[in-house]
Amino acid sequence: MKFIVSSSALLKQLSAINGVVTTNPVVPILENFLFEIKDSMLTITASDLQTSMITEIHVEAKEDGNIAVPARILIDTLKNLPEQPVTFSIDHDTYAVEISSDNGRYRLAGENATDFPKIPTVSNPTTVDMSTEVLASAISNTIFATSSDELRPAMTGVFINLSDTNTTFVATDGHRLVRYRRVDIASGNPASLIIPRKALNLLKSTLPSENISVSVEFNQSNAYFKFGQIKMICRLIDERFPDYENVIPADNPNIMTIDRQDLLSSLRRIAIYANKTTHQVRLKLTGSELMISAEDLDFSNEANERLSCDHDGEDIEIGFNAKFLVEMLNNLSCKEVSLKFSAPNRAGLILPAEQEENEDILMLVMPVMLNNYV
Repeated sequence: MKFIVSSSALLKQLSAINGVVTTNPVVPILENFLFEIKDSMLTITASDLQTSMITEIHVEAKEDGNIAVPARILIDTLKNLPEQPVTFSIDHDTYAVEISSDNGRYRLAGENATDFPKIPTVSNPTTVDMSTEVLASAISNTIFATSSDELRPAMTGVFINLSDTNTTFVATDGHRLVRYRRVDIASGNPASLIIPRKALNLLKSTLPSENISVSVEFNQSNAYFKFGQIKMICRLIDERFPDYENVIPADNPNIMTIDRQDLLSSLRRIAIYANKTTHQVRLKLTGSELMISAEDLDFSNEANERLSCDHDGEDIEIGFNAKFLVEMLNNLSCKEVSLKFSAPNRAGLILPAEQEENEDILMLVMPVMLNNYV
């Protein structure tokens, strides 16, 4: 089997799906790309058994065939070649792959394509379409709050709930929670699924900058994303997601509205002086003044700052993990944020003071016990 392809065009397609390939996989052949040629169309597949990505590129070929090609050495070779046509010659008896270019010839050991795991198909799927812009925004606003605790697998992914009026994306690690709702995406068939964090990270890094449509199909075990020349199939997390609505406090009489960037900058400075284990900062609301403070008793470090804000409610003092607050505020893009509190021992809510059209963002963060210092 022989085919000719542009070195830069092939590298672009391989780079788009290379994130799936892991070092030292359970099945050694997964260190390879699967190349399949049919009617001068080269289909390239990368997989780690949980997630698979597929892309296509036109090549010059007179015959069909397939081969598994080592991913790392192929990517490294193409990265160091100038743009030019390259010829791949495959010996199906020895699975040897020879790459010919203007610069020289490179020979590498391929593997039998039949040993590459079969990619699952999504049968009897629920289907929904959304734009790359909406999907990228949903991923960015939730994925940072997923858990890395493999003992709670449901929390290691993003929960998606489709209804006939909206679609809700939820992520939590037990200390914080993000609920991102879109009213411009709906499905006539209500359904829910949990997509693993790795698959969403791959999806986010692969989505094109131009705003195009993404077709999403899923059943009970797999989800299938298709946009442009890229397809991604991932295994869903088969667990029950926590009842997140019950942990969102409904009655929050203390409401503070403040410039997001001012609060974020202040928290970043104060966090430097917080205890390195708890990362605790104290928020003290008195009238229209917010005092942010932190102290590390082990090293006698202490800092505080005052900010002006709009405050409706009684005076309140509450402690939070500064890392969580900084990360949540950093993931918002609004000018002003509203923080809502009910009591020092109950979760606080962070949300844009003015929500964008078609979206509703709510972030929840659990308090930490305040140290008794002045």
